[in-house]
Amino acid sequence: MLRLFKYLKPYTLLILLAIVLLFIQANADLALPDYLSRIVNNGIQQSGVENAVPEAIRQSQMEKLLLLMSDDEADQTMSAYTLIEPSSPDASLVLEDYPALADEAIYVLRDIDTAEIEALNPIMGKAFVVVSSIQRLADDPAAAEALQERLGIEIPTIPAGMDIFTLLKMMPASILSNITDAIQEGFAALGDSMVNQMAVVSVKAEYEALDADMSKIQRDYMLSTGGVMLLVSLLGGLCTIAVSYLGSRIAAGFARDIRLRAFEKVESFSSAEFDQFSTASLITRSTNDISQVQMVVFMIIRMVIYAPIIGIGAVIRAIDKSADMWWLIGLAVVVLLSLVMAVFSISLPKFRIMQSLIDRLNLVTRENLSGMMVIRAFNKERDEEERFDKANRDLADTSLFIARVMVTMMPLMMLLLNGLSMGIIWVGAHQVAEAHIQVGDMMAFMQYAMQIVFAFLMMSMMFIFLPRAAVSGGRIADVLETEISITDPAEAKSFHDPFKGRIEFRDVSFRYPGALEDVLHDITFTAEPGETTAFIGSTGCGKSTVINLIPRFYDVTEGAIFLDGIDIRQVRQSDLRDKIGFVPQKGTLFSGTMESNLRYADEDASLETLKEAADIAQASEFIFSDPEGFDAPIAQGGTNVSGGQKQRLAIARALVKRPPIYIFDDSFSAVDFKTEAKMRRALNDQTRGSLVLIVTQRVATVKDADQIIVLDEGRIVGKGKHQELMKTCETYQEIARSQLSEEELV
Repeated sequence: MLRLFKYLKPYTLLILLAIVLLFIQANADLALPDYLSRIVNNGIQQSGVENAVPEAIRQSQMEKLLLLMSDDEADQTMSAYTLIEPSSPDASLVLEDYPALADEAIYVLRDIDTAEIEALNPIMGKAFVVVSSIQRLADDPAAAEALQERLGIEIPTIPAGMDIFTLLKMMPASILSNITDAIQEGFAALGDSMVNQMAVVSVKAEYEALDADMSKIQRDYMLSTGGVMLLVSLLGGLCTIAVSYLGSRIAAGFARDIRLRAFEKVESFSSAEFDQFSTASLITRSTNDISQVQMVVFMIIRMVIYAPIIGIGAVIRAIDKSADMWWLIGLAVVVLLSLVMAVFSISLPKFRIMQSLIDRLNLVTRENLSGMMVIRAFNKERDEEERFDKANRDLADTSLFIARVMVTMMPLMMLLLNGLSMGIIWVGAHQVAEAHIQVGDMMAFMQYAMQIVFAFLMMSMMFIFLPRAAVSGGRIADVLETEISITDPAEAKSFHDPFKGRIEFRDVSFRYPGALEDVLHDITFTAEPGETTAFIGSTGCGKSTVINLIPRFYDVTEGAIFLDGIDIRQVRQSDLRDKIGFVPQKGTLFSGTMESNLRYADEDASLETLKEAADIAQASEFIFSDPEGFDAPIAQGGTNVSGGQKQRLAIARALVKRPPIYIFDDSFSAVDFKTEAKMRRALNDQTRGSLVLIVTQRVATVKDADQIIVLDEGRIVGKGKHQELMKTCETYQEIARSQLSEEELV
């Protein structure tokens, strides 16, 4: 898989943009539980009062708070507020919100930033808590006596009708400090958050004393916080859509590029490379394997980058909400990883063999379709059905095994998540009861825990799918990194102008890749332009192998082949093959029309040229017997025409090219003798001046050739014209006498 990542380089900017959007999406997703916590804690429990710094406070209440602050804290507090008297010019602007201003001066909070409010929160929060606590002491004499015994000081008895805070003003500073410190120590273990929540009760009471509309305060807070939460959700949703689009575009483009490169690579394969990969395997690699890699690339962009961001962020925020419940998340993650590792260890071996099973099914299907006539001719339909059924069942059984293992993930995951939720509620409820955390914080912690578990789950799922994609990526990389055995030279030569087309084999020997012995031995001959050179011999003697060396389908093992005096390995393959009109032993047609197949040799050929080529190849009769003529459709592989028609169309295609060299590799075998005779007479006129090479097993086809080369077990055992070989070559004589009568031999 890593061997293919270099092909992602053109998409670097899109990947970086996707990462940025993932960071935005992750932060939006992480912010949602926090906003939920605020709505529960502040909006519902605290009636919209967010912190211990009130928007307005009575002057009398402010004096009580200042009494319990240090000088620095008092200065910091007073700098944040403005005193407004009932007679002040700005009183009318404030009176509507705080009607109590009509009877008493109030302090109104200045327009300060969030940082200043955060700094004032603990100061005013503790002051509010202490003031409310002292007020309760005044209302409860038993509590005052207990505090007096604990501090070891004597608190004077409050005279009838005197306010406790008036008395505190008259106390020595040391006694007042001891009282304040003792009360604050009782709240030290609660933390700033809980102190702030306790102070909010006093702030709400202050708003009520100011005759403020508490329902409006709560409604405004809920609407503003909920609106922000909706905007954050919308932003996260838009980022999700954008990342999915970018991920799909990157993955699809990457797959397109890899598929194109694989196709181009396969097109450059010589026959030696095709021997390394089966056709079914190459098809699977170009389709299913690339699809697997495409899916994983999308998952990497969409999940693998996102999961660590959301996981780490959720851990930090969850611990910030409640550091005492981290062990619940740790336990859930350990259980999850154990589950995933178990599934991974069971399914991984099956993933490794799945691709080979797909190859096998592809191969069996392809053989059945291409060999349908043979199967029917030998009544082997039942056997082929059983063979296909076995390949199909092997793949199905493996897929079902993996699916059964994977399907256990979801119920176990739901059990884990529900168990984690119950654990958080159980532990969190006790902490709420002990005033260690708030209800909203517990709910936020639960959501962060779910995000952490899902982050680990996403990463774990990647480790399940990645092995299969890694296998597919390796198979694709094997094709892309295959060393081409036949390549163009760094400094290619060009053929002389005018080009003649003289071919010379000099001591050529050839051995197939991986073979132990040569199949051709010391092949030496010269084929002159304007002449016909024929190759004949028994099956497997090397005739087609000799022909395949000329277009460099294979390269010679020893010796050299010269074309117009230039070694064919010293010119570009395109220049070499441009000089050749090749008709293979098995005629190959492409899906389209008869015209498109003939124009495969020359896209710019005129209709007159196409018709002339069809006439010479004796193909006009069946082409124009169809009302559609050249527009008649050709099925894939030419399955809707007979073998003879297919060969004649292949010959016509080569004639359209009008090359200086024609190679016919047993191209007349499917044509009857009468049609072949007509075709050879027409070919003699068309190919006059060109070099013609013919491979055949029919003596009648080569009788009139200018040069006949007889091969036997990869060696030349005869060379000359028909009459010469009938006198000098025993192998040729045996072939000729087995095919022709005595009269025809003359």
